[in-house]
Amino acid sequence: MSWEIYKKGFKAFLQLEKSLSDHSVEAYLRDIDKLTIYLDTNESKLSPADVTLQHLQAFIQSIGALNLAPTSQARIISGIKSFFKYCILEQICTINPTTLLNSPKTRRKLPDVLSFDEIEQLIAQIDLSKPEGGRNKAILETMYSSGLRVTEAINLKISCLHLDVGFIRVIGKGDKERLVPIGADAIKYIKLYKDTIRVHQTAAKNYEDILFLNNRGKSLSRVMIFYIIKALILKTGIKKSISPHSFRHSFATHLVEGGADLRAVQEMLGHESITTTEIYTHINREYLRDTLDRFHPAFKK
Repeated sequence: MSWEIYKKGFKAFLQLEKSLSDHSVEAYLRDIDKLTIYLDTNESKLSPADVTLQHLQAFIQSIGALNLAPTSQARIISGIKSFFKYCILEQICTINPTTLLNSPKTRRKLPDVLSFDEIEQLIAQIDLSKPEGGRNKAILETMYSSGLRVTEAINLKISCLHLDVGFIRVIGKGDKERLVPIGADAIKYIKLYKDTIRVHQTAAKNYEDILFLNNRGKSLSRVMIFYIIKALILKTGIKKSISPHSFRHSFATHLVEGGADLRAVQEMLGHESITTTEIYTHINREYLRDTLDRFHPAFKK
């Protein structure tokens, strides 16, 4: 039987039950396409139930020979594991051949994190004499205050603001919604922008509910946020590799360093798995060393 019927079922599973974005679904399906092309080329016609660990190991060796980066190989393996989990759920397979399938070891790069003082330095460089200055200040205050992804910030809707109770409703990956607390400074600058700058702009059609608008009345692009932050970095002279995502990393790191519960941080960031959130327990090595020096009897001088 053709694998197309299994792929269609898997696609529906990812969209409806996992609520993944179209981009993520297509990435998973490309991974399965790579496997099926390999199997069609090197093996007799196999159904998912016929695939064994040995078939998959041979496939992994073949993609390894293409000099793919370990992270790319790991992503492909992750897609294949998700497919066979689906097959088990749907009783297409009775044995999961990926159970003992190992992924290549990848080195997780820890992101650069801004200190609170550095964030204040950056925001202080914004020229508030220009209308876009008030908008940019509101955006960066919001990103740091609530740990938003760049896409979440540029797509933030006026109807999702609940500033009177200190929360915003965020639409994250896979169109999943979450309520996130927002700080007093961010609330202040959102109100200033909305009531004194945005009120004088005409929003383009279908952008009436978008909070942060460009000069054409549409939502900002991710690239625009990058350029805004890059210009501020040059003004401050901060020597770190900083991107818009650094505000989210800094938000999470400062919470964890301050003693916040990891589950609460996970909820605010919108991470599906707490293992993703745990990276923030490993970022600031100097902070950890200082904690040991101050509190552990074996480290006290």
